[in-house]
Amino acid sequence: MVAHLQHYGVISSKKVAEVMETIDRALFVPDGSPAYVDSPMAIGYNATISAPHMHATCLQLLEEHLKPGMHALDVGSGTGYLTACFAVMVGPQGRAVGVEHIPELVTSSIKNIEKSAAAPLLKEGSLSVHVGDGRQGWAEFAPYDAIHVGAAAAEIPPALVEQLKPGGRMVIPVGNIFQDLKVIDKNEDGSISVRSETSVRYVPLTSREAQLRGY
Repeated sequence: MVAHLQHYGVISSKKVAEVMETIDRALFVPDGSPAYVDSPMAIGYNATISAPHMHATCLQLLEEHLKPGMHALDVGSGTGYLTACFAVMVGPQGRAVGVEHIPELVTSSIKNIEKSAAAPLLKEGSLSVHVGDGRQGWAEFAPYDAIHVGAAAAEIPPALVEQLKPGGRMVIPVGNIFQDLKVIDKNEDGSISVRSETSVRYVPLTSREAQLRGY
């Protein structure tokens, strides 16, 4: 999978290739699913795990903000795959936090992580996954050097901008039916700059009730 993404130029970073080889995607997809195919997959509760090329893209966009000792937030953490990747990159001195509003997904994601190379980080507490409304972020470990949002927001949630550290970066899909993957950089003076990276299709960032209803 990683070699395929490198071949097609999706992964150009050695560090991102290493982390995606370290965290086995097969541990994070439903049993019997073709784990290394480059497509999103349903994980239940009207949620999906993103295609590997999207994970690779987001890791590369955030790479400079996922250095050892930094803090990272994964909103809509789903299966826990990207949260685990973040944890390995920021290491035991850093902090990786997943927030997911479906309690069953939080429970299963913790089990997934326990089987992965990120298990020691979960055990010692530098990696944690919480039940909560990701639109509110997770203030306890803010500010964050890196924030990733794994569902599409109609607009950028103010709480997430607030929890982004000056010098930090957030990657978030924004839009309704058609979305752009936005890269939001917070400048040292607290102002933000926003650019569009690529067009994407994500499930909506919504309430737990709306998601379970099928939006």
